[in-house]
Amino acid sequence: MPRKPKAATKLFVLDTNVLMHDPTSLFRFEEHDIFLPMATLEELDQHKKGMTEVARNARQASRFLDELVSGYEDAIDAGIPLESKARKSATGRLFLQTRLMQNDLASTLPSIKVDNQILGVVHALRQEQPNRAVILVSKDINMRLKARALGMPAEDYFNDKVLEDTDLLYSGMRELPADFWESHGKGMESWQVEGATWYRVRGPLVNQLLVNEFVWLETDVPFYAIVRAVDGKSAELQTIKDYSHQKNSVWGITARNREQNFALNMLMDPEIDFVTLLGQAGTGKTLLTLAAGLTQTLEHKRYSEIIMTRVTVPVGEDIGFLPGTEEEKMSPWMGALEDNLDVLNKTDESAGDWGRAATQDLIRTRIKIKSLNFMRGRTFLNKFLIIDEAQNLTSKQMKTLITRAGPGTKVVCLGNISQIDTPYLTEGSSGLTYVVDRFKGWEHGGHITLARGERSRLADHAGEVL
Repeated sequence: MPRKPKAATKLFVLDTNVLMHDPTSLFRFEEHDIFLPMATLEELDQHKKGMTEVARNARQASRFLDELVSGYEDAIDAGIPLESKARKSATGRLFLQTRLMQNDLASTLPSIKVDNQILGVVHALRQEQPNRAVILVSKDINMRLKARALGMPAEDYFNDKVLEDTDLLYSGMRELPADFWESHGKGMESWQVEGATWYRVRGPLVNQLLVNEFVWLETDVPFYAIVRAVDGKSAELQTIKDYSHQKNSVWGITARNREQNFALNMLMDPEIDFVTLLGQAGTGKTLLTLAAGLTQTLEHKRYSEIIMTRVTVPVGEDIGFLPGTEEEKMSPWMGALEDNLDVLNKTDESAGDWGRAATQDLIRTRIKIKSLNFMRGRTFLNKFLIIDEAQNLTSKQMKTLITRAGPGTKVVCLGNISQIDTPYLTEGSSGLTYVVDRFKGWEHGGHITLARGERSRLADHAGEVL
C-alpha cells in the first residue's frame, strides 16, 4: 500500500532534459517527492552514448537511479527514500512509473511523441491525487507551454541558478557616500608602505565591505582604494596604483576609465590568483588581460607563458572540421587574440618595423592556444591562464578549468553574460555568474564589471540600441 503523502509536499514529475542538465537534480527538491515516467527513463537510455556533456550527465543520472533503487526493488510503489544518498538535503521519495496510467489526453495529443507520454502521466497523476500539487519540471519551453495549455502546472528547473536577477551580481566596486570620512574618520589610522597609503577605518559601512572590493569617491581629488582586510568592526583600505597615467602604462596600454584602472590593479597584483572580468563588447577585457599577461611574462618574468583557451560554440552554423594540429584548429576561434596582439604590437612606436616583427615572434612563442577538450588532468605551473568567453561554460566545466591551476599560476576569466551561445544556459546559471558569486570576498580573488565601452562610437551605440 503506497504511503499517504502529506498534503503540503508536492509531487514533481521530471522531464529527461532536467536530469541531463543536472544529474544531481534528483536530490534538489528538499521535502518534496519526485516521479519519473517510463518515457524519461527510455530517453535517458537513448542519450547515454557518446562523450558529450549531455551523455555524461545521462550516464551519471542512471548511476544515481541504480544506487537509489537497489535494495528497494519490492517497495518501488511505496516510493524510494532519497535521504540516504542526499546527505539529508532531500527528505522526499522517488517514485518510478510501474504501470500503464490511463488518461484521456490520447484523443487530444498523439501518444507517439515522448513529450506527450510524459504529459499524459502528469494528467493521470493529477486525477489520481486531486488533493496534491503535481507539477511538471522541464527545461523545454515548448513542453511547459503545452502543459499550461492543457491546464497543468509546469516550472523550469531553477536550482542551478546562482541569482534570479543578474542586476544583483557583485560588481567588485562600491561608491562611498559623500560623508564617508566624517562618519568613518573617528580613530582612523594611516600609514605608508611602498608608495601606497593604508587606512584603517571604523564605521557603519565596514561590515558591508568585502576583501579585494574597490571603493571610490569622486571629489576634487578622487579617492580610489582597495579593501585589503575586514576584521569585524574595522577595515583596511589601500590606495591603488594609477594606471591611467602614461608613466604606469602596461605594455603601452593605459586605463581609459575608472573600471579599467581597477581591472589593471587586479591583473598586475601577484597576490590575486583569480580574476573575473565581466563587461559588454568593447570594454577592453581581452586587451587589458593580454597587456598585463605579456608584461608579467616577458618583462617581470613572473609567469613562464600565457595560455589562452575558450569555449568553441559557434554563433551561426558550424563550418565543419578544421585541418591541422590542436593549435591550428583553435586559431580560427582566436580572432580576438590576433586583433588584440595587433593593437599591443603597435604601442611601441620607436621600435620600427624590424623591432616590431621580432617582438611579434617573441610574443607568439610565449602564447599557447589550448582547447578545453584536453584540459582534464592537467596542472599548469607558473602560467598566466586566460579563459575567454567564459559565460558559455557550465559551473561544472568552470570548476574543471580553475582546478588546473598549480603553484604560481594566475587564472583570468573573461566574458559577457548577455552573449550566451550555449543552449540551456542563462545569465543566472552561467558558470561565470557562479564563480563571481562564490569567489567574492576571497583574499586572493578579485572581480570587476567593466561598464564603459572603449572600442568605437559605433560599437558603443550598437551595444546600447540593438
